[in-house]
Amino acid sequence: MATPNVDKMSLKDLVELDLKVQKAISIAKERERAELKHKIAALAEDSGFSVSELFGGRGAAKGKSTGIAKYKNPDNHSETWTGRGRKPNWLVAKLSKGAKMVEFEI
Repeated sequence: MATPNVDKMSLKDLVELDLKVQKAISIAKERERAELKHKIAALAEDSGFSVSELFGGRGAAKGKSTGIAKYKNPDNHSETWTGRGRKPNWLVAKLSKGAKMVEFEI
């Protein structure tokens, strides 16, 4: 795979590349997390246990999930929002200044 020459890319292209990379990282993390959960469950089952017997039932509440981030603050990439629940303050502020939701999609 050819590595892009980021020194010669425009700001717009760099931002687009960053969004693609962040989305790819998020997808890869979720995929690897699911694979690890499957491996742990299989190992526990082979040993005659369930995952809840080994780790307890202190996980997320039944039916609740954190979800995958769908929106990201362009000024601070650590601030994300899944699109569920109340909009975060950074998003409300940007929207009130005329920004569109599409601009924050990951």
